[in-house]
Parts: sequence; structure tokens; C-alpha cells
Amino acid sequence: MKILVCDPVSPKGIALLQQRPEFEVVVLPKRLSEAELLPVVGDVVAMVVRSETKVTRKVIEAASALKVVGRAGVGVDNVDVEAATQHGVVVMNTPGGNTVSTAELSFAMLLSLARKVPQAAASMAAGKWDRKQFQGTELAGKTLGVLGLGRIGTEVAKRAIAFGMKVIGYDPFLSEARAKSLGVTLASDLDEVYRSADFITVHMPVTDQTRGMLNAAAFARMKPKVCIVNCARGEIVVENDLLAALDSGKVAAAALDVFATEPLPAEHPFRKHPAITLTPHLGASTHEAQEKCGIEVAEVIAAYLLTGEVRNAVNLPYLDAKTYEQIRPYLNLGEKLGRLLSQLAPAQVDRLHITYGGKAQDLPNIDPITRAILLGFLSRASVKELNNVNVRSIASTLGLTVEEKRSNEPVTFNEWLHVQVFRGDEKVISAGGTFFGSPDNPRIVRLLSQPTEIVPSGVVMLLENKDRPGIVGYLGTLLGQHKVNIASMSLTRDTAGGNALTVLNLDSVPPPEVLAQLEKDPDIRNLNVVKL
Repeated sequence: MKILVCDPVSPKGIALLQQRPEFEVVVLPKRLSEAELLPVVGDVVAMVVRSETKVTRKVIEAASALKVVGRAGVGVDNVDVEAATQHGVVVMNTPGGNTVSTAELSFAMLLSLARKVPQAAASMAAGKWDRKQFQGTELAGKTLGVLGLGRIGTEVAKRAIAFGMKVIGYDPFLSEARAKSLGVTLASDLDEVYRSADFITVHMPVTDQTRGMLNAAAFARMKPKVCIVNCARGEIVVENDLLAALDSGKVAAAALDVFATEPLPAEHPFRKHPAITLTPHLGASTHEAQEKCGIEVAEVIAAYLLTGEVRNAVNLPYLDAKTYEQIRPYLNLGEKLGRLLSQLAPAQVDRLHITYGGKAQDLPNIDPITRAILLGFLSRASVKELNNVNVRSIASTLGLTVEEKRSNEPVTFNEWLHVQVFRGDEKVISAGGTFFGSPDNPRIVRLLSQPTEIVPSGVVMLLENKDRPGIVGYLGTLLGQHKVNIASMSLTRDTAGGNALTVLNLDSVPPPEVLAQLEKDPDIRNLNVVKL
């Protein structure tokens, strides 16, 4: 498996990949442009990047063998995640590697703004001695607003509290209990932070909600003479609005490590503004962080390629080896249920309702199982390169809604996986499965609202028929005459002489003349042959 290292990463990380005999590691001597990458990625299974190389849609489309992109760092804005997902490529980052280094830089920026260290150093270098011009303020007793209390924001908050600051944080995903344990006041909205913070530091990713969030309207709602620190992503700040707020005095000073365009253009007005402290994207630029990120990206890529373990993926839920072993049997059962239903359901259905019952309701992660069901259900769709990464995205594109439910209602079986297919509000078909004896012995035990027992493999012939004497012998004789062997059989009926469901596991597909003869029988309907 060829792994392409596109940007400089820790030699220790590269060595971890090189020591695996399964990998062929190619290290590029310099960063390549999109046009330069296209002819070299055709047989690449994994790409390792930092922030320099752009993994665009064209690159992903050219890399037909690509399975994973590993970013040695937190942000993945240089990777087209949507295109990667559509093509079934996992995108992973290393969120823990540069946590401390970025937090420390952010706090260094806070101290620099409070004490005007860069300006004073520049003045001294110019031969001056002007103490009055660089009178600063103490951080102790001031309020720090932290926008985003993930790993880095949390570490900044800890350091601020140690300096005697009051910390108010905004994070829509942080619980009140967690904030309290950190000693942070959790704001209900951004305005609460803007009204009270003397310093504001940003630690949020770029999303549709955060892009440009620090704009003229936001600055207008902040306290006068507020100081801004951004070591997260440049696109979060509207640069012209920040310049205007600095010129008006509403914002006293700003410290920026990241910019909307990098490298920052030589003539950018930020470079000449006396109230702005600039650094060239140094958040992860420590020896320790680079080594941690290089090692971590190598580990997550190797684990995914060799074992299927998913860590730090931005477009696929976390799945460790222990959890994978727990859900592995359900992946097979779910895929078979989906494949069976895809061949029995009518066209243009729009909803799947999946119920996890019995012990299945307690599984730590059901998303991979849902994806397996979708993989089976969409297996007959004309979709190129369908896999567990892009299957939810493709289902959404096709207008197929997926509903998941963990049910504690009593069920007959210890493990229970049930899939219902709907068109509008009408349920058109359903099937349920479990395990007999061991997790390696799956069975489909409910179909068309009737009990059954189907071994979910090979060729299965299903039919509904009138419960009449001799039907079993008739089927066996007809199939035998055409050299089709029956591996197993399941028969159920509602009442004697009523409606019955007959399911046959076969060693081969019945020839067309057999199916034609069965369809002529007035007591047989809904004849189907499915391949599992």
C-alpha cells in the first residue's frame, strides 16, 4: 500500500510507517501544487499532509485508490472533506498533538497584548527607551472570554485561572457540569461574552456558523478597549472589520497567528498596524508538537489501513478495536438485512427505520451498523465507489432518510436488529435478525411480518403461497429436476390452509423455466430470488 507524505512531518512518524512491510512510503521533497499532484496520486492509498498541501476535489478524484488522508494538525480546511466523503475517503487529524503548544502560544499572545511586549522590544531594538509609551495592564482580575472550550480552549482557560483571571466561555456543546468543573462560567450566548470580556480568545473550527463571526456587528457589541487573540483559523475574523474596530478604538489591540490568506501578503495592512501583534501560524511550531503530530498521524493511518480502527476521523465516527469487536457480528447481519430488503422492496422508497433491541440497544456505537445496513440496501443502486464512509451522504443525496432507535421493549431474542422500509407513511416491507448460538451464526428470523429462519448467505428463494398439502414436495421435485439443490428450508403459515411463507436456501440460482412454472401456479405469489 503506497503512502504519500506530502508535507514535512516528524521523522519518527515517517519511520513508524516505513517499518511496516505492508507500506511503501514515498516522501515528497517539496510541496506540490494541485496540477503537480494529479499525475502522482493514482495508486496512492494514503496521503499525509500538514497545512501546506491542498487536497482538492480534483486530487481526490485522481487518486482512485485513496482510502485515507491524515492531517498532522487540527484543522482540515486544506482538505475537501465533502469530496473525500463522497468518494469514500476517511479524513483524519491529530487534535491532541498540538494542544499544549497552541494553548501556550495563545496565552503568550494574551501576555503580549497586556504588557505590549512586541512593541517595547521593537522600540528597544531601535535604540529607544520609552517606558511611558508601553504602560500595560495586569491580567489578574480581568475577564477572559473563551470562544470554544475544546481541548485548546480548555487549556487556555486553565492557564488564565492560574493567573487570577475570571473566565467566561461559550461553547454550544459543553455541559454546565463540565464548565463548572473547569472553573469556567458558561455563557448562554455570544453576547454574554462580548458584554463582559476584557480579552477574547478564539478556539473554534471554521464552519458555516463560525466563518466571519467576528465582524463589525460583533465588535460593536463588545466592551470598549477589548483585546482579541486568534490562534484558531483566520476565516473566523473579518479582517477589514477588525482594522476598522482598531482604528476607531473599540478594539484596543489584537494578536493574530492565523489569517484568511496564508502566507499573509507582504502589503497586507495588518503588517503596518501598530496595535496588531502578528506571528506566522506558529500554533503547532514546537519540537514537541511536531513530533507528537507526526507520530499520531502515522499511528491513526496505520491502524485504519491494517485493522479498520477509526480514530480522529472528521467524516466517520470514532471506532476503537474493542468496540469494533463488539459490533463486528452486527455489521455482517446488518449488511445482509439491507441486501435482502433492497431486492424485495419496491422502487422509490424514502425511509428506513432501524430498531436496536435486546442486547443490541446497549452497544456503544451503532452508527457503523446503520452504515452496514445502508451499504446492503444501496448495493443495487447505480452508485460508484459506495462504502461505509460515503454511504450516509449518498443515502441523503438519494432522498433516503434513516431513523435509528434503541428500544428497551421486550423482544423474543437476546439480540434484535429490525429494519422497516417506508414509502411516505406506508411500511412496504420489514425484516429482523438475530444470532443463533454464537455471534458467528446470524439468522433472519422475521420477514413480511412473519416468523422465519433464513441463513443470510448465498441464493435464497422466497415465495408466499396457499398452505396446501404437497407444496413442499412439489417445490423439491421441480427444483431437483433442474439440478438445483436445497440447502435449507423454512416454512411458516398464519392458519391451516391459510397464507404461508416459504423460504429456501439454494446452492444455485434456479433457471428461468423453473421460475416461470412457479409463477403460473395460482397458489403461489410474490416469488423472489435474492442473492446474499
